[in-house]
Order: sequence, then C-alpha cells, then structure tokens
Amino acid sequence: MSDFSTRPAASADGRTIPNLLSIAGTDPTGGAGIQADLKSFAAHRAYGMCVVTALVAQNTEGVRDIHLPPVEFLRAQLDAVSDDVAIDGVKVGMLGTAEIISTVAAWWDELTQDSGAGAPVLVVDPVMVATSGDRLLHAEAESALNGFLHRADLITPNVPELALLAGAEPAATTEELLAQAEQVADTHHVLVLAKGGHLEDATVTDTLVHPTDDAGHRPSYQQFESPRVETSSTHGTGCSVSAALAALRARGLSWPESVAQVKDWMTSSLQAAEALDVGRGHGPIQHFADLWTS
Repeated sequence: MSDFSTRPAASADGRTIPNLLSIAGTDPTGGAGIQADLKSFAAHRAYGMCVVTALVAQNTEGVRDIHLPPVEFLRAQLDAVSDDVAIDGVKVGMLGTAEIISTVAAWWDELTQDSGAGAPVLVVDPVMVATSGDRLLHAEAESALNGFLHRADLITPNVPELALLAGAEPAATTEELLAQAEQVADTHHVLVLAKGGHLEDATVTDTLVHPTDDAGHRPSYQQFESPRVETSSTHGTGCSVSAALAALRARGLSWPESVAQVKDWMTSSLQAAEALDVGRGHGPIQHFADLWTS
C-alpha cells in the first residue's frame, strides 16, 4: 500500500494516458464486472485491460451460473499482461475463492516487490454480498480476502460488505457506517470509501476514512454528497465507481479529487440510464452519458 498523498501523473516515462487493469468476473450483458470496468476506464481517459477471474452467466435479472477457469490460467493471464505492459493502476473485483485470491496476491507481491512508490494504484472492490443479500464467498475465501486487503490503496465496500469486514450487522445510520469504516481502515491500514448508497437518506453521502497513523491520529473525514437518483438502473454501480477511482488516481488526481469527480459522473450516469433499454431487471448505468450528450 502506498501513502495517501498526491500521486504523480501517470508515469515517469512521459505517458499521460495510464494503463489500467481490471481483475474481475464477466457480465455478458455489459453492465457489471470487467465490461463495466473497461467502460469506466475509457470514460475517465485511461486505457483499459482485463484479466478474467470468473465467467459469469448473468443478465439484468440475476446470476445463472459461474465457471471458474483454472488458477494456472488466471496466473498466465496476469503474467501475459505484466510481462509486456507497464501497469499504472489495478482494480480488483470478484475473486471468488481462496485459491484465486492467493494467486492474485502472489502475482501482486512479485509485481510490486521492488517498485516502492512506483507501484500501481490498487483499488479493491470487495465483492462479498449479492444484491439479494446472499453471501458470495465461503468462510475460507472471506478469510483470504481479509488477508489481501492490506495491499490496497483504497477499498470500496458497500454497506453489507463493510459490515462483513467489520464483523457487524449492516449499518442503518451514517454514524454506524463510519464507525465500521474506521475499524476496517485501522485493521488493514487502508483508505476506505464508506459508501452510503444502501442507506435511506435523500442525499447519498460517501466518506473517505483514513486509518489512524503511527502517532494515533486519524485525519479528518472527507465527505462527498450527491442527490439520490430514483432509478432501477443501478446494475454495476459498485464496479464502475471503483474502476473510475483507480483511473483518476493513476492519472495523478488526489483521492478527494478523484472521489468528487466520480460522484458527479455517477450522478450523470444514473440520471441518463433510463434512456438505455437493456434487459427487464436492474439495468446498467450510462457510462458515457456526458460524452454522448456533448
């Protein structure tokens, strides 16, 4: 994990368009997973790449089946990218099993062993709970994921996922949410974006929660508000937010600058989502709302 200060622009070799890698599962309808990540990277002026952890047969109405490629093939994908391309940022989404998590962890540790402050940005969206409320990981995988999180610069759990990481019931208030985020930030020494989307407030408040430093001091909260958009087209919002944040941070923006921009972008993407006609269930957001409007 790097520090939480402003990151230099994309690379030391003069590149201004960062290379971003998504490590996640698929969504054949294009609204979530690596497909959403690639759209989010592009919407934020980054070049997107992807490594598949799981082939998911899903649509806007739900998941039908999941196929997990052998971890040897997962590692081959990771090596093929990193042996050839300079990676500026990584977004990690669905991992699924303890074996997959350990494979990604081993690759990351080797990639960053001697990179120091030049390590890629790492944003982890800890995919643990389905929209239905069902837990997606077995206990062994949950334990492995907990062991992985200290590598991240930022994690972006939703309310149920943050509760699982904190060993608590899902927060019902912002105060409970922030208390859980503080606990998780300190446990893993990681920056936590505590997202308020699952709460019932008319205004959605997301909060950057820093871990306590070595002197026992916790930096002040940085909070970002947006109006709640009433829409059923919310499929892939978590994937998209985490990927967009990784892209902007790799471009050299600070975390607060990145979150502020992503909040505005997500509001526009949700407001324009109803113009799409994708499926009968929870539709996708409109990743390119601002571009298509202009």
